[in-house]
Amino acid sequence: MAAARDDDALNWAGDDDPTLVAKDSDAVTDDAVQEAVPTKPGAEAGALPAGWTPVGEPGRVEDAETTDAASDAPAQTSSATLITLGVLGGVYLIYMLGWGVVATRMSTGTLDPVAQFMFGLGNWFAILAVPLWFGVTLWLTAGRPRRRLIWLFAGVVVLLPLPFLLGTGVTS
Repeated sequence: MAAARDDDALNWAGDDDPTLVAKDSDAVTDDAVQEAVPTKPGAEAGALPAGWTPVGEPGRVEDAETTDAASDAPAQTSSATLITLGVLGGVYLIYMLGWGVVATRMSTGTLDPVAQFMFGLGNWFAILAVPLWFGVTLWLTAGRPRRRLIWLFAGVVVLLPLPFLLGTGVTS
């Protein structure tokens, strides 16, 4: 009884699908493919539906739509790059918090409403510059991981919250 329950945990729904390639076989047999391809009544057995072309047969060219779709797919990101992006995302989050602390603690020291408004606007832009840099860099460098990392490291240098680190500025 327990052995059957253990075997159930190792099976997935659809494991008996004939189009799936078994782990120990190198190629799908023609019989399995022909059984899996649906045919219309009156069509010869194993014939492909209209508009379909077999893949991998010599002398046949794949459909241009499938070739373009496969070439447009981005390459999978490596583990090291994902870890680096996560660390850089954390650094950018800390930078944003640092700029937020600076914005709440600094004051213009004047009573001029235009100067106060412009100073507050500059503080908000300083806070928003960090996530904007991160997001725009990820968006514009899609598919180019080396360029993405270069721009993200440049942002780490450019967006450093110096007033927070040095403790400068007029406090409120």
